[in-house]
Amino acid sequence: MSGDRKRIDWLKTGKNLQLLRIDNLALRRYVCRSRNYGKGDCSGACENCRFDMDNSISRAELAEVFAVSESVIFNWESGKTPVPLEDMYFYCEIAGVELREIVVFA
Repeated sequence: MSGDRKRIDWLKTGKNLQLLRIDNLALRRYVCRSRNYGKGDCSGACENCRFDMDNSISRAELAEVFAVSESVIFNWESGKTPVPLEDMYFYCEIAGVELREIVVFA
């Protein structure tokens, strides 16, 4: 083992997060359910959903899921602010991807 410490390239990792937000149906469904389920707008059956299930969600919608401001999501996606590990794992879980598919090392 060389002992070289890897560093996360937050700019590239942020771009991967942005791509997930723009084009990931699992994330879209999670956000839709978390915002509408139990409010009379969602039956929980995405196959019969009356909402447009395009894959894109807004930063505002994602911010609501993570209980952060929209600017926090922007900072994650632009690489200005590192994403806390707990949030990265949660992001991966709801998007249905592995952490290694998102994180880019410099």
